[in-house]
Amino acid sequence: MIQTAQRAFVVLLLALGCVSAYAQNTQALPDFTELVEKYGPAVVNIRTVARVSAQANPQMPDLDENDPMFEFFRRFFPPGPQQRPGPPGQGPQQPRSPRGDREVPRGLGSGFIISADGYVLTNHHVVEGADDIFITMSDRREFKGKLIGSDRRTDVALVKIDATGLPTVKIGDPNKTRVGEWCIAIGSPFGLDNTVTAGIVSAKARETGEYLPFIQTDVAVNPGNSGGPLINMRGEVIGINSQIFTTSGSYAGISFAIPIDEAMNVQDQLRTSGRVIRGRIGVAIGEVSKDVADAIGLGRPRGALVSNVERDSPADKAGIEAGDVILKFGARDVERSSDLPRIVGGTKPGTKAPMQVFRKGKTMDLQVTVAELPADKAQASRDKGEAPRSTEKANALGLVVSDVAADKLKEMRLRGAVQVDSVDGPSARVGVRAGDLILAINNTEVTNAKQFNDLVAKLDPKTRVLLLVRRGDQSTFLIIRPNDR
Repeated sequence: MIQTAQRAFVVLLLALGCVSAYAQNTQALPDFTELVEKYGPAVVNIRTVARVSAQANPQMPDLDENDPMFEFFRRFFPPGPQQRPGPPGQGPQQPRSPRGDREVPRGLGSGFIISADGYVLTNHHVVEGADDIFITMSDRREFKGKLIGSDRRTDVALVKIDATGLPTVKIGDPNKTRVGEWCIAIGSPFGLDNTVTAGIVSAKARETGEYLPFIQTDVAVNPGNSGGPLINMRGEVIGINSQIFTTSGSYAGISFAIPIDEAMNVQDQLRTSGRVIRGRIGVAIGEVSKDVADAIGLGRPRGALVSNVERDSPADKAGIEAGDVILKFGARDVERSSDLPRIVGGTKPGTKAPMQVFRKGKTMDLQVTVAELPADKAQASRDKGEAPRSTEKANALGLVVSDVAADKLKEMRLRGAVQVDSVDGPSARVGVRAGDLILAINNTEVTNAKQFNDLVAKLDPKTRVLLLVRRGDQSTFLIIRPNDR
């Protein structure tokens, strides 16, 4: 009897323990209801339209009215009614225009209100190419929006609606965001407005764009979510949902958000001047690999490898050369090549900034005057001139090289180089091509074909060889390892 009572007591304790554990686990689950109730009203649906000729019908081919098929397409593929939104509080109306135009739906997206007087943040790609922008609130009020400014490089746009006393979001600090913390997205996926999805922050500073380190999440984001807020458990907006990784066009488990601090910096400039002003120094850059870092004596992969310097650019005037590694710009270290465009872009044009570069095993300090980055400027140059061909046999690296004409060196602003006339063996295996220019070998500048071949003849076959190769406008390091030879 005593044993039975003891067993019953033990079972009761275990049961109580399970209930307690269940209660603790239940309490640990996140509850998003208060966040949605408080900040959901500040999230809006954005609809854009374009104006086309009233006679235009994308389904009807360009046929003459006397064509026998004209009547068939007119009857069975009519343009159909197109609606436009009416005044706030009223239903949609048929479009009317003195020019006879009609409105064609262009796209759907999301946005969120950042000030009570009607400023709305969204994505550039949501409003790009729109003739009219319509903002719908969660309470079904609808307003026509005015585009204040849009920035393609960061995919941020600022829209203004004529209203006051609007609900707003709370702006957070994405730098305090921790990988693994819960977050939610509110938006209009597939046009389903006021949809809430949840997940966690999967990674920070994910490099998918030139000017932005994205926040990666596993929050479900689909077409229509673009421009909506990413909100943490403190009710703070930490990002703008912008991109997804997908093979189908729909959510596949990975989504990306623009850090809100970067977006707010952009909207400040858009609100002030309608555009974003960025700095530039005129270099093309690449990543520094571990092999390159070891070969040039940098110690560890860091910095931005300069592959080309634009002629007469700030970098050219400051003395930057192809093959340099930029380690610091201003007071900020350059850890990855993607850091440099963001640091330079955020520097006010006209600023004189110190730079630290690594060249031929040594660091050196230079000063550059930052210029303004033109909008979407395409920068290109072409190498011209023919170099005399060589009939020599291939050297130990499988290269036949010749001198480069003095006028070509002057035009390309090179102190010396040799041109590859033919390539085989180890050099071909690492990617050297005929027509390439070799600027340096093992950090020694190349002056002419004889000097280059003499340097190759003295190489230890058991050590790797570092070549600085220029192809077109770009320069890069190629490494020939002993097992390549």
